[in-house]
Amino acid sequence: MTDAIRIVKATTHKPKPKDSDLGFGTLFTDHMFVADFQEKKGWYDPRVEPYGPIPLDPAAAVLHYAQAIFDGLKAFRGADGKVRLFRPQKHVQRMNHSAAQMCIPPLDPELALRSLVTLVGIERDWVPKTVGTSLYVRPTIIASEAFLGVRPAKSYIYFVILSPVGAYYPEGMAPVKIRVEEKHVRAVEGGLGSAKTGANYAASLMAAEEAKHEGFTQVLWLDGVHRKYIDEVGTMNIMVKIAGEVITPPLGGTILPGITRDSALTLLRDWGAKVSERQISIDEVVTAHKAGTLEEVFGTGTAAVISPVGELAYKGHRMVIGGGKIGPTTQKLYDAIVGIQYGTAPDTHGWTVEV
Repeated sequence: MTDAIRIVKATTHKPKPKDSDLGFGTLFTDHMFVADFQEKKGWYDPRVEPYGPIPLDPAAAVLHYAQAIFDGLKAFRGADGKVRLFRPQKHVQRMNHSAAQMCIPPLDPELALRSLVTLVGIERDWVPKTVGTSLYVRPTIIASEAFLGVRPAKSYIYFVILSPVGAYYPEGMAPVKIRVEEKHVRAVEGGLGSAKTGANYAASLMAAEEAKHEGFTQVLWLDGVHRKYIDEVGTMNIMVKIAGEVITPPLGGTILPGITRDSALTLLRDWGAKVSERQISIDEVVTAHKAGTLEEVFGTGTAAVISPVGELAYKGHRMVIGGGKIGPTTQKLYDAIVGIQYGTAPDTHGWTVEV
């Protein structure tokens, strides 16, 4: 799709907060990107317009049958003043993977990239300056056709909204406590585990709330068939380091193909680290902990980049990892990725796109 993007500027502007006052996902910028889809027209009328409500019929398919997908990426302001998106092409690729899983028409990759670059460019003054802060970018597609019946919709809305967000670790990176989920299941092979769709997150809420009430930050999901192999954490992929080897579950259709996961694996291999993408059971993790060979556990995701896990709880047993401190591999990965995002380290893989 090569249609020119129509731009309608907002006539009023919201006050911009101080970097120190930023939270996550509660404040939105002045503009949004929107495009429409009709079965006979394809995607059309790409535009930037003032941020505001989207009109939806009460019978819109998304409201009844959850036919919707989204993604999440960030724009960063470097010390040089330049604004960079981190791996936007990879996020577009993942979004189209999610679309295929949900019978949603794919976006033209060139249009999708233009939508991100154009909108962030217009809102570049909203990108905060402090290291750790960023402009969160949320592209979304929803089924907008008004009908009741179980079938793919024939009309859709693609929109992108932006939210300035504060540092995930405002007082510095700190290890989190994770509970291994034994009762609930997130996904099974052949399901929607690899799609970034709202239904997956809604299905995770009960387990997450139960863990929160017990003093844990998130849950670690096990596979839905054998209930023994680790899959992923609620909002991030998981990696464990046992006897010098970094192990992470493979992309077998039950976990989200994380962009930060891919970045971390690429860097680890660049550094000559021993890395394996394979099934790993929770029993193997427990055995390694008892043997003293469980060196590090960390999550990877857009929100936190790298999140150290200081404690894992399973069957009433609490495993403290690395003395509850941040491990050297965890810290090195965090520093390396953040350096690329803010332009203070060489981007040897061409991961960033300047706006």
